[in-house]
Amino acid sequence: MFESLSGKLGGVFDRLRRRGSLSEADVAAALREVRIALLEADVALPVVKDFIERVRERAVGEEVLRSVTPGQQVVKIVHDHLTETLGPAAEGLNLDAPAPAVILMVGLQGSGKTTTTAKLGRMLAQRQRRKVLMASLDVRRAAAQEQLAQLGAQAGIAVLPVVAGEGPLAIAGRALDAGRREGYDLVLLDTAGRLHIDDELMAEAKALAVRTRPVETLLVADALTGQDAVNVARAFNDRVGITGIVLTRVDGDARGGAALSMKAVTGRPIKLIGVGEKLDALEAFHPDRIAGRILGMGDVVGLVERAAEQIDRDEAERLARKVQKGGLDLEDLLGQIRQIGRMGGMEGLLAHLPGVAKIKSRLADARIDSRALKHQEAIILSMTPAERRRPEIIKASRKRRIAAGAGVGVPEVNRLLKQFSDMSRMMKRVTEMEKKGLLRRGLERLMPPGR
Repeated sequence: MFESLSGKLGGVFDRLRRRGSLSEADVAAALREVRIALLEADVALPVVKDFIERVRERAVGEEVLRSVTPGQQVVKIVHDHLTETLGPAAEGLNLDAPAPAVILMVGLQGSGKTTTTAKLGRMLAQRQRRKVLMASLDVRRAAAQEQLAQLGAQAGIAVLPVVAGEGPLAIAGRALDAGRREGYDLVLLDTAGRLHIDDELMAEAKALAVRTRPVETLLVADALTGQDAVNVARAFNDRVGITGIVLTRVDGDARGGAALSMKAVTGRPIKLIGVGEKLDALEAFHPDRIAGRILGMGDVVGLVERAAEQIDRDEAERLARKVQKGGLDLEDLLGQIRQIGRMGGMEGLLAHLPGVAKIKSRLADARIDSRALKHQEAIILSMTPAERRRPEIIKASRKRRIAAGAGVGVPEVNRLLKQFSDMSRMMKRVTEMEKKGLLRRGLERLMPPGR
């Protein structure tokens, strides 16, 4: 997300940082470029005007122009105002209501509403230990109710059984009754959408809101639609009333203008973002972290949180013990590859690190991407259990069989085996140094006296 905007703003601020001092003309020229970058990123014009004006008021002040690091000061001002435009603070879901609390999911057809409902149900069940019931109120789109049932089965979330001929209000009423009777904490209602906004859609959404009295009415909007998403948000907020926004397909939006515009236009916070197709690809929206990523500062906190969710502590300890004994095998490597995949692949990890945008072309030349990991996974899966445990037995004929099974060439198999051999040898040396105390004494020499 924000790839294009981040690249353009990065160029502007790099030029500012290189200057020893700044004049008002320098700041004005930089802000003109920022304005163009925001407009090209599909940010709404009124939002751009207000943003530039507020940044200008502070950026031409004496404390900036006479600062020791004026370029850095301007970047900080832009960061602060980006955060304010996006947030200014993360707002979680308001679930403080008697059970069963209702969350109403609204939006246009094709925005990812049904999939987001299942993702949200899974998130609330796993992270907050809530008992969740989902119900599809979409009686117009073919197989919509069946789709939610299938997603519910995949996510391990209960779905209200379908009764033929029932209308949306009747389904909602039955869902609430089931929620009260069966002790559910939350009821998620997936409403019908349309290809465009019309009076019938708004009337139905309004009637459902009145009937169910939801604690949250979340608009699901596709980030790829840019300004259209902003217009949809404004219409739903004005005519139905929403409490928050879920932006979907954020991983595919290189511009990011919808996110920058929605809070300013509606006054409602973006609460969640969809960052992939998998059912665990739903994240809380943190304005300060997103602002940092736009400006190339990374989001290390987000990366640590994602790692904490995905990494199995017992498995990590088991692996650490194997490293100490020097007994790693290709089964262990397969586990690590899959763990990286669950965390968004190499691209997902790198996107959270500071300064990566500046070296993106070099990373591309190095072919660091998720496809390489998938090839490595396929190669290991093409091996027998004995070959994974004892890679040294893999000779020419076995390599040809493994390559054919994985759909790759023998050189790729050789490359994987060499990488594994190098990694094992390095870990063995580190372990030996640790046992002899060499690693500790070496580090002590690097420490300054008196520490």
